[in-house]
Amino acid sequence: MLYNLAIYFYLFGVVIASFFSKKVRKMWRGERQAFDVLKEKVDPEARYIWFHVASLGEFEQGRPIIEELREKHPEYRILLTFFSPSGYEVRKNYGGADIICYLPLDTPINAIRFLRLVRPVMAFFIKYEFWYNYLHILKYRNVPVYSVSSIFRPDQIFFRWYGRHYAGVLRCFTHLFVQNEQSRKLLEKLDIRNVSIVGDTRFDRVLQIKEQSKHLPLIEAFVKDADHVFVAGSSWAPDEDIFIPYFKQHTSWKVVIAPHVIGEEHLVQIEQALGGDVVRYTRTNAEEAAKARYIIIDCFGLLSSIYHYGDVAYVGGGFGVGIHNVLEAAVWDVPVIFGPNNKHFQEAQELLKCGGGFEISCNEHFGKLMDNFADDKHYLRFCGNKAGEYVKSQAGATALVLDSIAFE
Repeated sequence: MLYNLAIYFYLFGVVIASFFSKKVRKMWRGERQAFDVLKEKVDPEARYIWFHVASLGEFEQGRPIIEELREKHPEYRILLTFFSPSGYEVRKNYGGADIICYLPLDTPINAIRFLRLVRPVMAFFIKYEFWYNYLHILKYRNVPVYSVSSIFRPDQIFFRWYGRHYAGVLRCFTHLFVQNEQSRKLLEKLDIRNVSIVGDTRFDRVLQIKEQSKHLPLIEAFVKDADHVFVAGSSWAPDEDIFIPYFKQHTSWKVVIAPHVIGEEHLVQIEQALGGDVVRYTRTNAEEAAKARYIIIDCFGLLSSIYHYGDVAYVGGGFGVGIHNVLEAAVWDVPVIFGPNNKHFQEAQELLKCGGGFEISCNEHFGKLMDNFADDKHYLRFCGNKAGEYVKSQAGATALVLDSIAFE
């Protein structure tokens, strides 16, 4: 069939790309090693629940379910697979799963071999994961399979005339736990009715993260005497081109920048753009940080806690492929600013509607918004509260999912 032909063409492209891209090379090597990992670690006497995620963002959506399930049903083992190195490399030592590996590419042979090794008793595919061969074999074997936090739009292949055959993959799911009413209605047009609207498990996750947030003495020293604090998370160069010029002219703000790419070249570019009075998190101390106007976070794992120290948050990616996680910022009761590429992100659209989120498209627009926040503390607090209230109002998807599933 055309799907399998496309997969083999994709595989050929991956092999070629692996000679030129370190990231692709890691993925290709990891997929080939997955069967060795499974042969070594799978206990044939254990009952495995399989979670598959594409990357780090989808992992964060699946994580609340993994951890709740592990607590309430310790009789099961957890297998966690990733598609992307950006997820696997960060979470390969995650303690909530018994086995973690890449998912071999969705060829018929790989799918058969993988499922014979693991023999899962249940499977969860998070958000956009719709692998044709794996899902059809799971259905053939009568293994319950759930799609969690999935979201559907009219422009997806399932709802185009040329994608109706591929849409059959959606019938392999025992149940689909979708984020919104539009998704339910679109699936209904395909006569798929085993659907529940539960929202997005990421809201549960960011609330967990808030409760487990880290105490950061260095950041506390940095913000101690600041009038206002601006936190830019997951920023790219186009984002930095928007906000850096403003702060060079408005010195009452202290600025935390956590770039998406932590490479020496990018870090130097940021430092040069700022023009001085800047320190890096891993190369400074509390005394130096307190005197600086800018601090660059040149390590991973701190951003979700750093948002706590901000008065205003900016989430990057909106001038490129799409915005990053706005919920990690909004949960801290701060207004969240992002670029124009946010239309396919429901949480961003909802933040815009409730008054907790703000889309900007240029330096002038950004400057006016920041002036409003600086001049009106009541407005700033009102917008921040709207953001936090929105996150709290959407919690509970994890419980809705697990309460709907029958465990043996």
